[in-house]
Amino acid sequence: MKERTVGICYSARFWTLGGACIIAFGIATTPAIAQQIEPEADKILHAMADYVAGLKTFTVNYDADTEVVDIEGQKLQYSASGSIAVERPGKLHVSRKGTFVDAVLTFDGKTVSIYGKKANVYGQLESPGPTIDEAVEEVRAATGFDASGADLFAADPYAVLAEDVIKGVHVGTGFVDGVECDQLAFRNPRVDWQIWIQKGDQPLPLKYVITTKWVTGAPQYSLRLSDWNVAPQIDQAQFTFTAPEGARKLEEMSADEIGEFFAEGVQ
Repeated sequence: MKERTVGICYSARFWTLGGACIIAFGIATTPAIAQQIEPEADKILHAMADYVAGLKTFTVNYDADTEVVDIEGQKLQYSASGSIAVERPGKLHVSRKGTFVDAVLTFDGKTVSIYGKKANVYGQLESPGPTIDEAVEEVRAATGFDASGADLFAADPYAVLAEDVIKGVHVGTGFVDGVECDQLAFRNPRVDWQIWIQKGDQPLPLKYVITTKWVTGAPQYSLRLSDWNVAPQIDQAQFTFTAPEGARKLEEMSADEIGEFFAEGVQ
């Protein structure tokens, strides 16, 4: 797999699997240019960000598609599904089942634990701080895992998503799984991204697409969010990791070209 793929940068914040596409390509930081976002697009994005940031707890299911382009120019797409449970400011549970991985990530406010079910192995990282944002950044920095979509659940999603935006437009009305949405499209120096936000008094993000335009073939990352519950009764036990019987602890973890964790066969 590794020899067939190229590096990819997915995320409105440009985190790469290797950790630094900004440095690698030497692109200067763009000055503050929020005024180049159309007022209607800015208003809708703000409403979504404020609403999601204001949720103390929520659960949501997701389907993610990650594209890679091999050395022959063929575009391949890998799919994964999972669920997310959040209790702000510092508890997180994410499951992910994909082509090569069946894993669970938990954060209890101090320790991030990643468990690979098939191989019965796990790794742990100490977060530099008690918040989900700090834990996600530590996972990105330590493993190279590109947590695309995590931007939507940051403490301040608008600040993260609008960073370095050079253009933002309200495309119009679209439908995701039969739900009427506002479709927005944004550009920055490195990626283009689109978001579909549910209309009404619950402006939830239902679809998020990132296009890495500097890679041949312009591969995309697509995230669909469904079954939102904004007032769930969450079992606190799911935020605490207890190693299953016989599970082996790993000293190091990393992520491959399609964003899947691996370490000595973690699957």
